[in-house]
Amino acid sequence: MESVEIKFSPGLHILACACLFGLIVLCVGWELWWAPLRAGGTLMALKAVPLLFAVSGVLRRRLYTLQWVSMLSLLYLMEGVVRAWSDVSPVSAALAGLEAILALGLYLGAILYVRPAKRAARHG
Repeated sequence: MESVEIKFSPGLHILACACLFGLIVLCVGWELWWAPLRAGGTLMALKAVPLLFAVSGVLRRRLYTLQWVSMLSLLYLMEGVVRAWSDVSPVSAALAGLEAILALGLYLGAILYVRPAKRAARHG
């Protein structure tokens, strides 16, 4: 049986890492300091906690972690789009737009990074 060499893109891994860290910083900063729902910050900053569970696996290029964090990022993409469209505060709407961009970058970086391994697994 032949061994198949899988070529992963380091650029996609860097994109996923950068967007993951950017999303964590954005979620905490947005809800505690930059444009919280209530003065003094809110517990909405806890929305960054699920992302923290992915940090180690994403940094180590674990395919399983990259797969589930790509699906998780879709929740942040949805929140970003909804809040960019509906928030009345211009600062909050801008941060929501940034959240949508970072979540989309995380999704694309992670899902495209694991694609060669998925293809190799499918083709035996």
